[in-house]
Amino acid sequence: ALSGRDRVMAETYDFLFKFLVIGSAGTGKSCLLHQFIENKFKQDSNHTIGVEFGSRVVNVGGKTVKLQIWDTAGQERFRSVTRSYYRGAAGALLVYDITSRETYNSLAAWLTDARTLASPNIVVILCGNKKDLDPEREVTFLEASRFAQENELMFLETSALTGENVEEAFLKCARTILNKIDSGELDPERMGSGIQYGDASLRQLRQPRSAQAVAPQPCGC
Repeated sequence: ALSGRDRVMAETYDFLFKFLVIGSAGTGKSCLLHQFIENKFKQDSNHTIGVEFGSRVVNVGGKTVKLQIWDTAGQERFRSVTRSYYRGAAGALLVYDITSRETYNSLAAWLTDARTLASPNIVVILCGNKKDLDPEREVTFLEASRFAQENELMFLETSALTGENVEEAFLKCARTILNKIDSGELDPERMGSGIQYGDASLRQLRQPRSAQAVAPQPCGC
């Protein structure tokens, strides 16, 4: 077992990103999260009631990032509960089922919710899940990739069953957020950015600047 100190070391990270997993009921959102966290398929998955939570520390572009992932219920009756969790999310997996056109048709509404309630800058990756059920496919790769392009989303087809592209979906989203922090497009210190500094040293690095900003001005009287 890890000693207290080792446990703290193991939890050290540079950034924490708040992520959402959104989309219609039955698209495999909880199974994607389970596959990402536990590295295995969730056999007995029932519809999520309200919101479930998972977290994992990953290495992205030389930085250690803790992903704090909120898996939301897709059923309409939980919509008011789940919406309250959108606030301050930095990234989202927007999930549909490639064997269900109905779940694909509702993507625009989910996307509007994410950009309105979380942030217009939320980084979204579109995931066409259940890639392993290709013979039953109702939505082509091309059609979905066009939708992604038109709406400025990244896009992958995933399989929570086999694990294909699951890790890549989360990492791709995290990588994009990191790039936007580096370029100055995203400011982690902005309220509701969904990004926190994890490492005390990183916070100290930024301290002098904000300290200067609030330094009292010499009195002109």
